[in-house]
Amino acid sequence: MSPLHLSFYSAFIFSGLGLAFHRTHLVSALLCLESMMLSMFVGLSMWSIENQVSSFTMVPILMLTFSACEAGTGLAILVASTRTHGSDHLHNLNLLQC
Repeated sequence: MSPLHLSFYSAFIFSGLGLAFHRTHLVSALLCLESMMLSMFVGLSMWSIENQVSSFTMVPILMLTFSACEAGTGLAILVASTRTHGSDHLHNLNLLQC
């Protein structure tokens, strides 16, 4: 495994671990999701360049588009929850409460 692949895999794993263990604020969860998407984007971009596959060059761009939509939706949820609940703590966002 090359050091380049190791860095992409470790970035994805560390951001997944950050999402699993540090879920106190919505902002930290969104940042971990964005770092996962960024590592997947860079990995897919490098994969299509290394294998010289021209048919998969649009896949990283499409994934980056969905990542931008996910970031916009996450920020909208963050603003809405901060306005209604007063903070971005995830323990305040219980769906079972009315």
